[in-house]
Amino acid sequence: MSMQLESFESTTNPLDSVEEILSANNWVFNRMNNDELMVQVTGKTCEYRLFFIWQSDMNAMQFCCQYNLAVAPASMEIAARALMKMNENLWMGHFDIPHDTKIPSFRYTCMMRGLNGPDLIEDLVDISMAQCERYYGAFHLLSVPGTANDENLTLALMDTAGES
Repeated sequence: MSMQLESFESTTNPLDSVEEILSANNWVFNRMNNDELMVQVTGKTCEYRLFFIWQSDMNAMQFCCQYNLAVAPASMEIAARALMKMNENLWMGHFDIPHDTKIPSFRYTCMMRGLNGPDLIEDLVDISMAQCERYYGAFHLLSVPGTANDENLTLALMDTAGES
């Protein structure tokens, strides 16, 4: 049995669809170049910077939802353990703390060929914001020098019911 591969067609730039969605919501955004877009939004617990980065040669879009806080340098070791616990509970995407900025973010990359629709973008933003809100307490704890320990983080990582 032989398999024939059709010619690879590149997907149109999904950032154009992202712009339409952001404009429809009256969100102010910055299109840094043809392949990068950033918008700042207010969540329940803090401000977030959302980055959309288009990689045309891979037909993939990386999405990053970045917190407005940084992990205290002395908390990086315990933060690594917390990231492992968070990430093992995620179905899609992952949390990351870059060594140079120490600013936590939720990242997700999706293949876009054939999927260039507004529903995908809206779902991506909704899911990532929900995950960021879910773990805000842990990242806030890690951002305050001298407050993060295993016991506190275990409590901060627990799923809760309701709101206070």
